[in-house]
Amino acid sequence: MKILFTGGGTGGHVYPIVAIVRALRETAKGSYPLNLSYLGPKDNFCRVVLAHEGVRVKTITAGKIRRYSDPFAIFQNIIDVAVKIPFGTIQSFFEVMFIGPDLVFSKGGYGSFPVATAARLLGIPVFLQESDVAPGLTSRQIAPTALEIFTSFPRTEFFAKKKMINVGNPVRAQLMAGTKESAAKTFSLKGGRPVLLILGGSQGAQRINDKILDALPQLLQDYELIHQTGPQNIEQIKKEARISAKKEALEYYHPVGFVDEKTLADAYAVADLIISRAGGGSIFEIAASKKPSILIPLPEAAQNHQVKNAYAYAQTGAAIVFEENNFTLHLFLEKIKDLLSSPQNLAAMAAAAGDFSRPKAAQIIAEYTVNYLTN
Repeated sequence: MKILFTGGGTGGHVYPIVAIVRALRETAKGSYPLNLSYLGPKDNFCRVVLAHEGVRVKTITAGKIRRYSDPFAIFQNIIDVAVKIPFGTIQSFFEVMFIGPDLVFSKGGYGSFPVATAARLLGIPVFLQESDVAPGLTSRQIAPTALEIFTSFPRTEFFAKKKMINVGNPVRAQLMAGTKESAAKTFSLKGGRPVLLILGGSQGAQRINDKILDALPQLLQDYELIHQTGPQNIEQIKKEARISAKKEALEYYHPVGFVDEKTLADAYAVADLIISRAGGGSIFEIAASKKPSILIPLPEAAQNHQVKNAYAYAQTGAAIVFEENNFTLHLFLEKIKDLLSSPQNLAAMAAAAGDFSRPKAAQIIAEYTVNYLTN
């Protein structure tokens, strides 16, 4: 049973693949030999994560369309359209032909376009998994020839309804295995205060970091913070935190660059309130953790998908949305105070998050895939 995965290479693309790979191994349980590969643009993070799961990783050249209109971006687009995308498609054709997969599973992202195109030319079926309300350009291009499309949100735009199977976004089950006791040791928590967990995605979010630093003196008066800053930002954040907050207050501040799976599981377990961007992967992880959240969508996200994700999730009552252009420090602090001073509201948000979550998404996709390949 040969399955070839492809995607864009960010954490939002890689982690759902990890969840599906683990579910496939559990579903197959040795009854069906699995031969799993990944083909996409060069990305060390992707390579390390997938190799750890026993997935063979190969790389291709991939180009993308940039939506901003400065002269250098226009020049890059010309190069990518004229050179990188055609060359990557030719590469993909020979790689896919050599691998000989029974199925290509696309997570979307610009890196998946050449692979899905090669699969179509070779007559290999393609499954597509979409994490967002508004699919990106590549997913919309792949969708017409995809055999099945697994969607995360109940109302996903653009795709033909007859192809969509709404299962939720695949979430690693191990993220729900953390404990408050383990978190206290992992982060050296002082305790006795509500815990805020601030997440910026796999790369961190500079503007969220800046807002948290602005609010840090006030936040540390009443709360304990676990702050995932992104590995490239951690040292600068620590320096700025030492300037903006008193030394004794910083005992309640725990910045970390990158959180591995176990660390993130502990962070989810101990958090009373989560502050995050609004990628589909992040939202479904938060929902699976059954925690209330404040979402700050990235306004530049393609197709405005983070804003659409955030409001689709907030309609359930599980989250509150702060758009960056309406963000003020006073309102932000007041909203946190209001939420954490009302256990009843927090409990209602947590229950709504649990109702929205689809913890068996990866298992459903794996079972569907195995049944398709064995029948």
